[in-house]
Amino acid sequence: MVLPRKVAIVYNAPTSSHYDVAGETKAMAAVLEEVEAVQAVLERANWQVNLMPLLPPREQAAEIIHAVRADVVFNLFEGFGDDAVAEAYMADVLAKSKLPFTGCPGSALALGLNKGKAKELLISAGVPTPQYQVLTPATVSLFNLTFPCIVKPGNEDASHGLSGDSVVHDKDGLRQQVEKISNLFGGEALVEEFVDGREFNATILGNEQPVVLPVSEIVYSLPPGMPRIITFEGKWEKDSVFFLGTKPVCPAALTAHEESYIRKIVMAAYKAVGCRGYARIDMRQDTGGKIKVLEVNPNPDIAPDSGAARQAKASGLSYDEFILKIVQLALEDKR
Repeated sequence: MVLPRKVAIVYNAPTSSHYDVAGETKAMAAVLEEVEAVQAVLERANWQVNLMPLLPPREQAAEIIHAVRADVVFNLFEGFGDDAVAEAYMADVLAKSKLPFTGCPGSALALGLNKGKAKELLISAGVPTPQYQVLTPATVSLFNLTFPCIVKPGNEDASHGLSGDSVVHDKDGLRQQVEKISNLFGGEALVEEFVDGREFNATILGNEQPVVLPVSEIVYSLPPGMPRIITFEGKWEKDSVFFLGTKPVCPAALTAHEESYIRKIVMAAYKAVGCRGYARIDMRQDTGGKIKVLEVNPNPDIAPDSGAARQAKASGLSYDEFILKIVQLALEDKR
């Protein structure tokens, strides 16, 4: 009789945080749906699953990680509400434990939450990205980009801090939005020149020989005057105008040349940030047809209704096959 292999699913238990003040708690709660879906897949594949929700402080959570006894860890931990950088810290703890674990290393996860540093790396690797500055209310007078610009939190993901006010057209709007982001999320704001062309994203799977899944396009049908961006509402509030006016299409309608061009860029971005396992690259096309990488998202959402799952399906993988492929990559990883 072959005994079931053991897998520990590590994730963050939802807690109160500054997201409560911002009215942006749904992204934190969504991890539980992701955990449930991944658990069901693994149990169907005859894995013995141990759920391991983590709570702050991070040192206490690290002790739990050190006590894990499993063949592999499925890492769905996204940091704590008021300690987002714990996401990278926990991945480093997993690496030191010598347990195989899914997804990206701590270094890549840290860059996912340090948008300014990630942009520096992309530029140094020759990956095209919009012109940007990292600003605070104290340094906003140093602004030297061209309007319109988009203002984002410099250390968040999951579209936190993005709203209909995020695209600014003058210095007054810029100052107000930088101050708002700084007050709600702390730290710095990433300000970048707004690229208003077609929007694409692509998920990559792999370690030494990563593969780009079919590219998705975000097609907007928003009322006039609303910025064509994925806001927090557009991602998480299913009755909102932004959600209803934002439709993912996969595969995107691209010529063979366009798709090859995009695949080359996203592969370079994946490698520049040091991703492994899986990640999603977000990008836009400027008026000249050039692709600009907006963000690299290590360990993106992989729930059944996620963009990553949609792209996996377009590549011929069922959801179960997609999740099991992520486990396989963890077991094969020689980091």
